[in-house]
Amino acid sequence: MHKHDLVYLTEDASHDAAIEHINEEAFGPGRHTRAAARIREQGPHDLSLSFICADDGETIASVRMTPVQAGSVNGHLLGPLAVRPSHKGRGIGRELVRIAIDAARRKGSEAVILVGDPPYYCPLGFERVAHNALSFPGPVDPSRVLVVPLAEDAHSRLKGTIAWRK
Repeated sequence: MHKHDLVYLTEDASHDAAIEHINEEAFGPGRHTRAAARIREQGPHDLSLSFICADDGETIASVRMTPVQAGSVNGHLLGPLAVRPSHKGRGIGRELVRIAIDAARRKGSEAVILVGDPPYYCPLGFERVAHNALSFPGPVDPSRVLVVPLAEDAHSRLKGTIAWRK
């Protein structure tokens, strides 16, 4: 039996093609029309807070973090998070989220925000953002807007527009 050697690494440019393939496989062609994708189009993601998982040298999962201004909060938008179907159900996505949040905390981010599935993300420390508190560049289901507040007053300041920031 082959032992899988999973390694978690900071993303670099050499991972771009594999990450694009993983995201296409996970989310299909409609992924670029989502409100979160519209924020990501505004500027580059933060490579120092974006990670991949490799299995025996092959990139099999990734998570990206994009710097955002959300109301008066300087935070990061988590996503996309994707794992190859062959590796799902092994905790790889959860570990990538944990690594990314810890890195954002160390870098001084005030919050990690995402639009995602509450049953998956809430056990990882995410909480619902107040209903319609953030305005996205496109429609979102407000019940899917989640945050890990890293600053004590982050929830109260998550009011207004969310957009890419330098």
